[in-house]
This record gives sequence, structure tokens and C-alpha cells, in this order.
Amino acid sequence: MAYAVNKVILVGNLGKDPELRYTQSGKAVAKFTVATSERGRDGNDRTEWHNIVAWEKLAELVGRLVGKGNKVYVEGRLQTREWEDKTGNRRWTTEIVAREMVFLETLSRSGGQRPATGGDESWGNAAATKPPAPAAAPASGGGAAADADAGAGAGEIPYTEDEDIPF
Repeated sequence: MAYAVNKVILVGNLGKDPELRYTQSGKAVAKFTVATSERGRDGNDRTEWHNIVAWEKLAELVGRLVGKGNKVYVEGRLQTREWEDKTGNRRWTTEIVAREMVFLETLSRSGGQRPATGGDESWGNAAATKPPAPAAAPASGGGAAADADAGAGAGEIPYTEDEDIPF
């Protein structure tokens, strides 16, 4: 039996604030871009832009907790869709359908802006703020991630602001 793997893992920064919408059936969908950069042999940086789509609970978390410039870990699968533009031409787009995400930086809770310097603690970047509970653990699109404002579920340890998290 032949096996196939369709898995993408990215660590990068959001290029703009996520666009959160709802389908006619009420499912949340968030679209955003992630930039990854690498230095070539010639010493120049090369930036690659990736289109990301998140669904349902993961989409709502993305729409609420991250914005332009925030660093994220995204795990998902490649998907190519065919669609028709306004003039009737067939178009294709390739995107990453996010299954899990770790918010390595999140928006601050006061006004949605990241602080210019400092933060609650250093998370690998001076501008990072301490993430709420779903950001500390991978969030998945299947409803496994708890809502940031909800209490701890079965088997979860409640998050407190004073807690030191070793990662």
C-alpha cells in the first residue's frame, strides 16, 4: 500500500491582521499571510509569503489573539483550489490549511496593540507578551483548544498570570 504525506510546518510572522469571516452556515474562517525568511549563500535575505486558512475554533482564536507582525508556528497541509474570477477566468490558488498553531507572540490585552518594548516576560523577543492559555499550547482546528476566557477543562491546568512557564 502506498502512503502519502501532506504536511507543512512554518515559523514566521503575520504579514497583516487576520481576516475573520463566517460562512453562510456559521463556520468561522480566518485568512492571513505568514512570511518566512532565509539567508541565501550570496548573503541576501529571501522572504517567502504563505497564504494560510484556519477554520472554526482555530480561526476564532487567530482572529482574536494575533495580528500583523506576530510570530507564529503553523502546522497544516497544502491545498490547491480552483475558482473563477469576476471576468470568468479560471484561477488556482495554493494555501496552507492550518491544523495546529502555536502563538509565539500575541496581541496585548489592552487595546489590541503589541507593546513597543518589554512585555510581561521575554519570550525570545523583547516585544513579546505573555500568551494566554491557548497560546501556550498548540491550538488545533478540531475544537481541542480551550477558549482563552473559559475555565480549565478536564485534564487542563488553569493558567495564571504569575505562573512561570519554562518554554
